[in-house]
Amino acid sequence: MKETPPPGPLLLLPGTRPGRDPERSIRRGPRRASPEEVAATQRERLLDGLVRTVADKGYARARVSDICAAAGVTRPVFYELFDGKEDAFVVAHRHGTDLLLRAMRESFAGGPDWPAAMRRGLATMLAILASAPAFAVTAVVEADAVGPAGRHERDRLLARFHPFFADAPTRPLPVPHDELVACAVGGAYTALHRWVDEGRTRELPELLPTLTYYVLAPFLGVAAAAQVAAVETPVAHVALRCATPDRPVIDATSTPFIHKRVDPAATPG
Repeated sequence: MKETPPPGPLLLLPGTRPGRDPERSIRRGPRRASPEEVAATQRERLLDGLVRTVADKGYARARVSDICAAAGVTRPVFYELFDGKEDAFVVAHRHGTDLLLRAMRESFAGGPDWPAAMRRGLATMLAILASAPAFAVTAVVEADAVGPAGRHERDRLLARFHPFFADAPTRPLPVPHDELVACAVGGAYTALHRWVDEGRTRELPELLPTLTYYVLAPFLGVAAAAQVAAVETPVAHVALRCATPDRPVIDATSTPFIHKRVDPAATPG
């Protein structure tokens, strides 16, 4: 049984472009960019540089000088934009996961019913992360190395998956519904973490039947969950693609990304 694919998102998660991307070089001369455009470009390049450096070296070994070298941006500029490595990590994590969740919600909304919608959302998540391995490693695995701020970002992210279960059926079970949701989200994240940590990021779409069954079974029952898990969902349509002049980039907002220093204890949005 095949499922009609949802429309394909075009994303630029942090780390999907090299920080020294020639297309983002700072223009000089009479047609030079405005100070605001320069700052936005430097922020983007630094976030790309951070994600790629952390994925390559690990968060603990990634130095600010390494991040700046990868981005082609000086240390003084880095510290004008961020309080430090941890602050930059939090910004990259939030920006990337905002884009990921937006794409998941768009795919989810196209499902004919809740089980199909959940499968579509999971398919989108896995395909995007498989196409952005540096971001997957940095956001999923290396967040553990950041310390309390990283754990806070992980918990904040997991809480943002709970609304996908708003229409989940309620069955007469001897456990609270909210606890089932928390366990389903946490268990799925653990499986995702394991695959990324084992270097299987490119293979993540193969995890779709397992995750679908795991998150649906507590709410549908094992037989119905197995039936939905067996649906063949094309995933190429959600693979991350490079931007081209004729394909606009999905971003978190319609305006240039402007960083404001993040309070790690801020309420999840």
